[in-house]
Amino acid sequence: MNIATHPLPDIAHQTHADQQQALSWVGMSGIDLPLLMNDESQATTLPAKIDLHVDLYDPRQRGIHMSRLYLALQDTLAQSPLNRSSLEQLLSRALDSHTDTSLQASISIHFDLPLLRPALKSEFSGWKAYPVTLQAQLGLRGLTTELAVEIPYSSTCPCSAALSRQLLQQAFSQQFAPDVQLSVDQVNDWLQEHGSLATPHSQRSTARLRVELPQDRWVELPLRKLIDCAEAALQTPVQTAVKREDEQAFAALNGSNQMFVEDAARRLKQALLANDDWQDFWIRVEHHESLHAHDAVAVCTKGIPGGYSPLLTR
Repeated sequence: MNIATHPLPDIAHQTHADQQQALSWVGMSGIDLPLLMNDESQATTLPAKIDLHVDLYDPRQRGIHMSRLYLALQDTLAQSPLNRSSLEQLLSRALDSHTDTSLQASISIHFDLPLLRPALKSEFSGWKAYPVTLQAQLGLRGLTTELAVEIPYSSTCPCSAALSRQLLQQAFSQQFAPDVQLSVDQVNDWLQEHGSLATPHSQRSTARLRVELPQDRWVELPLRKLIDCAEAALQTPVQTAVKREDEQAFAALNGSNQMFVEDAARRLKQALLANDDWQDFWIRVEHHESLHAHDAVAVCTKGIPGGYSPLLTR
């Protein structure tokens, strides 16, 4: 039996007279995509989650064509490395497929960036994954792009270190009279036995950075540059492969880089201000305290404290 072929119904253009409202964003979230990345001239494929949206400015339009957004994603980012060109191509295609309904397109890309990190002293190395979010928007302002990354590091409390040193000093004074003559070997032996009488508290900490990239001055994502800049400022990034000599070197770094949460935020702000790769930035530092059951937090932006920053409004 022959069945007549009829056009498939498309009710996206139908409107409800009592429901005519413009919408800020409509689209899809959590799309799986194998993301192509170029890092140091090497191509890498990473699993990613994508959120892709357009606005719906015409209140009479009932909906958008989500399949068009999905196919645009498959034809662009699924085929080309992630950079400014591929982002702009994708968002332009999303808008071109919705010329009668939309003026802006946006994308959020979530993935973990694995970087091979060398040990501090030994010849070993290991992988560390950094959670990354890339957000881009194409509209009346052109292409705007924000890059966010989380960086774990270690922080030792300066106050706790001072209190620990005081206890060690008091124990030494109680054991030895002021007029006692001690050899270097005797002092070394005493320190080896009593040097950990009190130890300062330290904790794994997290720096969350968001930067806005200049509209016309980037081609490839400066992800590694941002991470390296932050870790160089903090000086105590968490390690991967660790032998005893590496652990000792890490202890020395923590001792020479004791930080309140305010110190860490200021270090990062100073480092980002010294680089003109960032149009704007937002920093949140969290010390996940071992002394308290709550976290210590500091937040700063490129502008004045408490001042307006576009990054805080999104």
